[in-house]
Amino acid sequence: MTASPLVIPQLPERISGLSALAANISWSWSRKARALFRAVDYPLWSLTRHNPIELLRRVDPQVLIARAGDPEFLRLYDAAMAAATRDGTAAQTWFASAFPELRGSTIAYFCAEFGLHNSVPIYSGGLGVLAGDQCKTASDLGVPLVGVGLLYTQGYFDQRIRPDGWQEDADERFDPALTPLVRVLGPNSEPWIVKVRTSGREVCVAVWRMMVGRVPLYLLDTDLQENDPADRALSHRLYGGGLDLRLRQEWILGAGGVRVLRALGHDPAVWHANEGHPAFMLIERLRELMARGLTFADAGPQVRATSLFTTHTPVPAGHDAFSRGQVEECIGPIWDEMGVSRDALLDLGHHPSEERGRFHMAVTAIRLSGRVNAVSQRHGEESRRLWSALWPERDATKVPIGHVTNGVHLTTWMSHHTGELLNAHLGDDWMERLDEPGLWDRVLLLDDAQLWGVHLDMKTAMLRAIRDEARRRWTDQWTEALHLVGAGTLLDERAFTIGFARRFATYKRADLLFRDLDRLRRLLVDPWRPVQIVFAGKAHPADDPGKHVLQRVYQLTRDPRFEGRIAFVEDYEMHLAHRLVQGVDLWMNLPRPPLEASGTSGMKAGLNGVPQLSTLDGWWAEGFDGGNGWAIPAAAPGEDVDAADAERLYRLLEEQIVPLYYARDARGIPIYWTEKMKGALRAAGRRFTAQRMVREYVTDYYVPAMRRELSHDDPPSA
Repeated sequence: MTASPLVIPQLPERISGLSALAANISWSWSRKARALFRAVDYPLWSLTRHNPIELLRRVDPQVLIARAGDPEFLRLYDAAMAAATRDGTAAQTWFASAFPELRGSTIAYFCAEFGLHNSVPIYSGGLGVLAGDQCKTASDLGVPLVGVGLLYTQGYFDQRIRPDGWQEDADERFDPALTPLVRVLGPNSEPWIVKVRTSGREVCVAVWRMMVGRVPLYLLDTDLQENDPADRALSHRLYGGGLDLRLRQEWILGAGGVRVLRALGHDPAVWHANEGHPAFMLIERLRELMARGLTFADAGPQVRATSLFTTHTPVPAGHDAFSRGQVEECIGPIWDEMGVSRDALLDLGHHPSEERGRFHMAVTAIRLSGRVNAVSQRHGEESRRLWSALWPERDATKVPIGHVTNGVHLTTWMSHHTGELLNAHLGDDWMERLDEPGLWDRVLLLDDAQLWGVHLDMKTAMLRAIRDEARRRWTDQWTEALHLVGAGTLLDERAFTIGFARRFATYKRADLLFRDLDRLRRLLVDPWRPVQIVFAGKAHPADDPGKHVLQRVYQLTRDPRFEGRIAFVEDYEMHLAHRLVQGVDLWMNLPRPPLEASGTSGMKAGLNGVPQLSTLDGWWAEGFDGGNGWAIPAAAPGEDVDAADAERLYRLLEEQIVPLYYARDARGIPIYWTEKMKGALRAAGRRFTAQRMVREYVTDYYVPAMRRELSHDDPPSA
């Protein structure tokens, strides 16, 4: 196997390693690598949205020649290259030290989307960013993960808001040449191809590889001349089109992903399906085993013993389900090849509380996975209740679904400024001592003035970026003046700033604060204690109710009663997410319990000392400790939940949160607020990093499966 090289103009010999450094997306979280690329040409680094490949292709060659002779730049260069060399081996990592007998094992990690950097837009939101953080952390810890997904050549979608506030969806094309993606080539230097039969045709599937530190991520691509036009579109857009397209994408991901790994010589010891989309991976492995002579009854337990399924959705409607006719059209007649009946295979996706006309991806994954987990403690309780019908002989509390609470990748989401502050307070090596007892408690001793100064710098940078984005859209689209107001041009560095950036689904209740507009106006335009709110997020292209919520939010950004203190920033993606979680004063999250599986945006904010205000759902039900933010108490039985939550939200802001922010000492520092900031940073660092999450996956799920430790749980009933 070979890979097509990145195309980067020739570099001066002394700094030629910049090309290799840019070829691995680990630059996106390596502080040394980012400092180095920033030093090449800081304005261009900003203009390219922190994309080193585009930077190196656009930078003036004379600038590179000058950098090759600059002693300070060469010091950064040598440090970054030494770190990259050290990180290129797994020999000294946590996994190698903890489980030396498992060296050489591989874990296959399948997901429909991966959020690694804004330059590779193959993610829609939380699921993809979580998968990206899992890969990054596996690399940091030396966990032998191999990722498998789809390459969406048209991304998710670009968001454009019409003057009336309605979201329009445009293609988000990107150029693979400006990313670390490389084609996997076969012996004849042609693209490596595997074939998957679907809808009566053979579909050719090419493979791209992106190195995520030590972790290879393989992305499948059907946009090939050899394929029928309908098949080429399978890898165009994430979550685009109808159910038939979604089903065929999931078949390519699952069956094609297994075949790609086999063709490239991988023999995973563990197979992890992250959400139900890759469930066909499990069926393809059944087919493999039966092709070797095993019976259907014998192949099932073997697949189960080495498979893990993570569910991220707490409601039945959030899980993919297709008609049996659709599945038969897509994958049939694979059952003939396996020597079983159509019904025997399709019954794997049958939910026992329904008629046999539906095929559920999550049910299939649960039946064929010996280990199943939810993504927070609260979500585990809901998942055991939701799937209890699969174990009718058990009480819902005894259903064998565990939980691993999500976490976020620390060096991706913590700002450079916060990291430097902790370097000064905890020592330059604190990131190597994350498990040291009492480390995070020392955060409570941070100097208030220094912490506040760092926060104000990040807040100013965020507001400047919001205004720059509004200016860019004005230039590109001749946007009307009222749109510029709504885009955040009137936001004030001195005002208390609330951030809300989520997918615009109705249960996330972005408009909960708008139930009483007069009360909201009094809160926002108070001349002594002004408040402003920054919204961002996309509604799913097929979610009209979510689009209506977004439209209402957008329309209120243009309402003169609020004096420009409500802003909506278009086209939410990872680059903007970094700015928001690092720069707002308060993170607001308002899901209607128990519909939030986990949520991670508040964790990212916490890593930057930003407290959260949220309902007690998802991770906040176990993460809120009284010192890291505020919780909206649960509505009493019989209460109108939205009305009760809105009333408590207003009262918390009016009576506690805003007064606390504006209570300043003689130096102008809100010392009681900075105590909350320290509490947020301490809680996020101690309990909600992806390092803790991945270690739990390894010790509780991956390693037992690698050692072939049998799950004591009975399989769910058919």
